[in-house]
Amino acid sequence: MAQTSVFAVALIFATSLVSAQGPQGPGGPPNPLIRQGTQLDIEGKYAEARQVFQQAIDAGANPLAKANAERAMAMSWAFEGNCKKTTEYENLVIDYWKTQEKDDPSHAFYQEGEMADEAARVCTDSGDLTAALDLYKQGHELGLKEPGISAARKALWDYRLHSAEARISSRRNQKAEAEHHLAMAKAALDQMKDADASLYDQQKSFVPYTEGYVAFYTEDYKSALADLQQANQRDPFIQCLIGMTYEKLGEAAKAKEALEKASHTTAHNPPAAFARPFAVKKLGTASSGSQN
Repeated sequence: MAQTSVFAVALIFATSLVSAQGPQGPGGPPNPLIRQGTQLDIEGKYAEARQVFQQAIDAGANPLAKANAERAMAMSWAFEGNCKKTTEYENLVIDYWKTQEKDDPSHAFYQEGEMADEAARVCTDSGDLTAALDLYKQGHELGLKEPGISAARKALWDYRLHSAEARISSRRNQKAEAEHHLAMAKAALDQMKDADASLYDQQKSFVPYTEGYVAFYTEDYKSALADLQQANQRDPFIQCLIGMTYEKLGEAAKAKEALEKASHTTAHNPPAAFARPFAVKKLGTASSGSQN
């Protein structure tokens, strides 16, 4: 029971949309420097943001504070779609959690896997699919190293990996592979339901996103739209993907509406790191084009 409770907290922290206050770990309230750097990223002032995040890293009062600042720095590089630099800083965060394996194994191994997956998400969105797949496999491996891992958490890591492989395969125009991994992800989800119903309820909401993503990149735009409309409508990446889908369907006004929503996100995480810059640029290009 205690393990499920700790995991639930970690899961909420890992998957929630972080506000303009910046990410905060279990070590206490958010660092004002991280809050400042986050705001600069939202404003598109990426170089300035990274200067502030470096100050936060240098001023970190303890290893956890430094790790939180390094994670924020990773996200700053993500806003520019830099897979390599994002991974570099996520690896520093992983190094911190490795120091916690003995004293807090259930949290440490989960966070190691989570940070690898976070970098993988950025690499996927930036188009470096080889690096992304390697990182997702690393995250899966790290997460499964947890001593005495529960059946539910094992199913979670399998679910995440197959979901990622489905998305990556669809980006590579490998429709059969994508559908195979999607089916495997759903099978892992079924195992999760039997092992931990509450965790299953949390994770099943991500299925329409994965289905819509696969449908979009395999050019089944009507199915993509139907699936994505069942996904989290507050997620800026999903808003962005809905806009991209409407564009493919020739519905420019609805595409613009969805992209407008994505452009206003104040989150500082992988979904926002892709969605906000993409949407702002897309809307700006459309506006410039309409004036010519």
